[in-house]
Amino acid sequence: MTDPILIVEDEPKIARLVADYLQQSGYATHHLAHGDEVMPWLNGHASALVLLDLMLPGTDGLTLCRHINEDHPSLPVIMLTARVEEIDRLLGLELGADDYICKPFSPREVVARVKAVLRRLQPRHEDSTSAPPLQLDEDGWRALAQGHDLGLTAVEFQLLKVMMHAPGRIFSRDQLMDHMYRDHRIVSERTVDSHVKKLRRKIADACPERDIIRSVYSVGYKYQPDA
Repeated sequence: MTDPILIVEDEPKIARLVADYLQQSGYATHHLAHGDEVMPWLNGHASALVLLDLMLPGTDGLTLCRHINEDHPSLPVIMLTARVEEIDRLLGLELGADDYICKPFSPREVVARVKAVLRRLQPRHEDSTSAPPLQLDEDGWRALAQGHDLGLTAVEFQLLKVMMHAPGRIFSRDQLMDHMYRDHRIVSERTVDSHVKKLRRKIADACPERDIIRSVYSVGYKYQPDA
C-alpha cells in the first residue's frame, strides 16, 4: 500500500504500538498527536485510512470526523475512544466514522479492523455493463455502483438499504429516521437531509448519468432504479 494510515493519537506509547503492528502487517503509517494538525496534513497528503482518537488536544475527534467526512468523503475513519457510552459510539458513526474501537484494545484488533474496513471499500472486479445500477453486499455492509464500492458510512448504508428494499416507495423523513435510529432518539429532519445529500453525492460520483435517489417535494425520498 502506497498511501499511509494516519494515526491521530496523543498518547505516544499507544501510537507507537499501533504503528509497529500496522507496519509489521505491511502498512505505511504517519502519526499526528494534535487535533489542529490533522486537516492541514490531510489537505496536503494522501491517506488510505485515519485512526482517529476521540479525546485530543486542540480540535476533538468528533469534530475532526465531521470535517474529514465533508472534505474527504471517500477517506475511511476508525474512531479510537475510551468513552464507552453508547451515544458517543453512535455519534461517531453518524458523523461519518466507518468503525470504532474502544480502549483498552489489542493492537491485533486494530490491525484486523483496519484490514476489514479497507477490504470492504475495495471495488470488486466484475462486469458492470449488465449489472443493476446499485447492488448491496449486506454481509460486508457495502454498496456497489456499477461495480465500484461507494464507501458508505454505516448510517448511509442503512438509509440506502431501507429504500432499496422497497423500490418506488416514498419514505417520509420520519420513517427514515425510525429505520436509521432504532433507539428512537429525536433528531432533526435536516439530519436525514444531510445523510441523503451525501449518499446521493457518492452515487453521482460513481454513475453521474443516473438519478436513483429521488426527492419528492414536501414528502420525502424514494429509490427509483429505472430513473
